[in-house]
Amino acid sequence: MMSSERPTLPELARQALSSVQRGYDLLAPKFDHTRYRTPDSVLDATTRALKTLGPFTDGLDLCCGTGAGTRVLREVCAGRTAGLDFSAGMLTQARYRYATAPGPGPHWVRGDALAPPFRPGTFDLVVSFGAFGHFLPAERPRLFARVRETLRDGGTFAFPMAAPPRPGTAAYWTLLGFDAAMRVRNAVWRPRFVMYYRTWPLAEVHRDLLLAGFDVALRPLPELGRRADDSPRCRLLLATRR
Repeated sequence: MMSSERPTLPELARQALSSVQRGYDLLAPKFDHTRYRTPDSVLDATTRALKTLGPFTDGLDLCCGTGAGTRVLREVCAGRTAGLDFSAGMLTQARYRYATAPGPGPHWVRGDALAPPFRPGTFDLVVSFGAFGHFLPAERPRLFARVRETLRDGGTFAFPMAAPPRPGTAAYWTLLGFDAAMRVRNAVWRPRFVMYYRTWPLAEVHRDLLLAGFDVALRPLPELGRRADDSPRCRLLLATRR
């Protein structure tokens, strides 16, 4: 990778001092060369798991960004695919990514995940990758309710969930420090930039999905490795609309 493809420190600082939407508009041309992009290993593992659960017809990539995760839908859905994001810059990159791809391209939609501009029952699969840190815990019930509305009866909402780092490890202190710094930044600077790594615990997510009208199951993704206690490092959460 050429170093010029990565965002520079001043560019990252400018993004961090912007709103979430403006920040991603600025970062979009170089986003796929950052570590914030969902790794291909996670996308491939998700694809393999969903292929055993289909067939699916129409699919939505929620908070699709540059469309990296949308290829999962193109591999498991036989009908229409769509990507929803609120950043015009990220959607521009997504359109460019798929401009020369064979077959019908995804339908890219600019909009808010908390108020998706789709008719009820439009999709039978909704996926999302790496976006949930941008939603505060109080917004989670509304987000899940909107996803449920976009799904047909029996439709699936699927997303990977990594196991949290163990207390005392370097990863644990890194994420704790990042969230603390972000809270300080948002207390003293406007506009806010909402991005937290520790606001999506499995127990609370499971509870809110049940309350929103989903049945919930977890499927290990063993190809992504196991921890020292032999538990999977990552699971695919499958929420089925009741």
